Amino acid sequence: MESKAEIIPHLFRSEYSKIVAVLCKVFGLSNIQLAEDIVSDTFLLASETWGMKGIPENPTAWLYTVSKNKTKDALKRNQLFKCKIEVEVKQDAAKFTEFEIDLSEENITDSQLQMIFAVCHPILPAEQQVGLALRVLCGFGIEEIAAAFLSNKQTINKRLFRAKEKLRNENIKIEFPKPSEIDKRLENVLKTLYLLFNEGYYSSSQNTLLQKDLCYEAMRLNYLLLENEQTNRPQVNALLALMCFHASRFDARINANDEFVLYDEQEEDLWDTDLILRGQHYLNESVSGAALTKYHLEASIAFWHTQKQDTEEKWENILQLYNQLLQVAYSPMIALNRTYALSKARNKKMAIKEAEKIELSNNHLYHALLANLYIDIDIKKVREHLQIALKLAKTEMDKKLLRKKLKAFDL
Repeated sequence: MESKAEIIPHLFRSEYSKIVAVLCKVFGLSNIQLAEDIVSDTFLLASETWGMKGIPENPTAWLYTVSKNKTKDALKRNQLFKCKIEVEVKQDAAKFTEFEIDLSEENITDSQLQMIFAVCHPILPAEQQVGLALRVLCGFGIEEIAAAFLSNKQTINKRLFRAKEKLRNENIKIEFPKPSEIDKRLENVLKTLYLLFNEGYYSSSQNTLLQKDLCYEAMRLNYLLLENEQTNRPQVNALLALMCFHASRFDARINANDEFVLYDEQEEDLWDTDLILRGQHYLNESVSGAALTKYHLEASIAFWHTQKQDTEEKWENILQLYNQLLQVAYSPMIALNRTYALSKARNKKMAIKEAEKIELSNNHLYHALLANLYIDIDIKKVREHLQIALKLAKTEMDKKLLRKKLKAFDL
């Protein structure tokens, strides 16, 4: 059986957000801090009690029972109830203390889905949406969120406070959007989940476990959307397919020395074939709609990257998909990635010409790619671009990879 030190962090990650979502649904989103305080107190009591009496037979049920009791205790003594919550739930204090807080699996799922739409409301800036999603939807601690953003606890606390204040002032409800609004609101939800996944997959954090957790939480929330008939849309399937394909190569991207491993050098045996197959399933499901989104195109590109062998068909398909993606959602980084595909499908000189048109001279990835393209063409250019890339790189992991490249070329 797991020890207290192991089980409480695990349960905090899996159950914290569920209970908070249900309590916020009961209290209203304006009282999110009260819900978080109750759940935090529940876990604090668990840590103290289980340390003395041992872990209960059903720890999850214990947490649910204690959180219900703490909620009723808080409502009895909290003036906030009289001022606000009583009005919102339309019950007087005496009746409400007997009110059964529904922590059934069905209500938890519904509450979390509705919470996703509230947290990802377009009135919040993207960084606040992602931060709040990590805290409220994923159960991440403030220190973990600070590590993910390479920030500090004070900054993250201020960011979360501003986000909650905004939701409170705008009186945002925990509810499903109207059927006519779902597609528009879903677009913002998917954007937040996409950013959340990328924060893990392309994270600057040195914490590999944290990177994986960020990705898996984004995938879990995405899957919740697929489980609901109202939100099971083609673009939702496409985004989950993209996440599965990327996550399938997670273990191959970083070696035992905590160094990045470039795609061409990755060990295919370390790729997760189960995730690749799941990605293929969701990608097939995504083709039912008429719209072609950036998630469809990025998922298709990621699918071709799960085919390790270099073939003309592979790189030609990737190049054409990038051409479409640039029309749907242009960004300099997408254009840069396209130049690598161009070098594989056509030739390096053509790719260099295209890369040099992109305004990314202050980005270390731009110079790292050009250094790669100039190999076998101009060794002096390789030296120049690697040295610039090393100066621009921000993380030690990136710098380590670039130093290794410089050493390999005796530069």
